[in-house]
Amino acid sequence: MKNFSLVIFTIFPYWIFSQAKPGTVEIIEDPKITQLVAKHIHINDSLGTIPGYRIQLVFTSGVNGKKISQEVESEFLKKYPDTKAYLIWDSPNYKVRVGDFRTKLEAMKFQNDIKIAFPNAYIVQDEIKLLE
Repeated sequence: MKNFSLVIFTIFPYWIFSQAKPGTVEIIEDPKITQLVAKHIHINDSLGTIPGYRIQLVFTSGVNGKKISQEVESEFLKKYPDTKAYLIWDSPNYKVRVGDFRTKLEAMKFQNDIKIAFPNAYIVQDEIKLLE
């Protein structure tokens, strides 16, 4: 009896799959969903940015905040001219962020490369420019 049960449980799945016939799937959806997805894609394309990472070199405010930020940005661009730097004024603070990294791993690698010159640099999430 044990052998008979084993044979049935072994053969039954093969028999079921051999009886299956290819078919089609019909998706019925409201046309407004398609319009909404197209609108979402259009908005994202028009922004020209995607979520990513940058490395923040300085975050400062006060009387000399702008001057300090400009000096840090200038120093960075002298050492790394191929990497974009962004001086951001977010009232009342100035920030210097560098790079356009799609993954945190890319940002970590670059952070490691610049850690001697900029030991206080840290990774932040930001909207980055699409590659041109």
